Amino acid sequence: MQKKNKGDESSIKDEIDHQGKLIKLEEKILENLVELQKVHTNLAEKFDKLSSNISNLLALFEMAARSFAQSPGNISTEKDSEFLEKIDRLLDQNKTIAKGLTMVEERIRERMYGQRPVERTVYIEQPIQRTETQMTQKKPNDQQGQTQTVKPLPRF
Repeated sequence: MQKKNKGDESSIKDEIDHQGKLIKLEEKILENLVELQKVHTNLAEKFDKLSSNISNLLALFEMAARSFAQSPGNISTEKDSEFLEKIDRLLDQNKTIAKGLTMVEERIRERMYGQRPVERTVYIEQPIQRTETQMTQKKPNDQQGQTQTVKPLPRF
């Protein structure tokens, strides 16, 4: 019978150890729950602060919108008008340079191929499309009607 007592004692010790572990586990769970509640409280406070900050920012945007509606900031200043004048002068210079380059190209063609350029109106905004017959031209010295392909210079 003593053998049974020793077995009973060891099972009682195991059960006590098991209950002790369960108690420690419950304590840890309680500690974690308390910490989690603290975190949730902190988070709720921070969300409240964030909400109030967003409300303040929205109010600031509304004030700015009202301010712009009352006095628009689209009034051109002296610097703006000077800048626009400079841009206009640059555009005029660009047109003059483009016309000059077109004239130089026509002179080069006249000297290279011995033909007078055809009078045509040049539109700055839209490039002139050349046909296939304009691209191939006969040279006076060509034998038996051979044609040479001429690559056009860019048009402005």
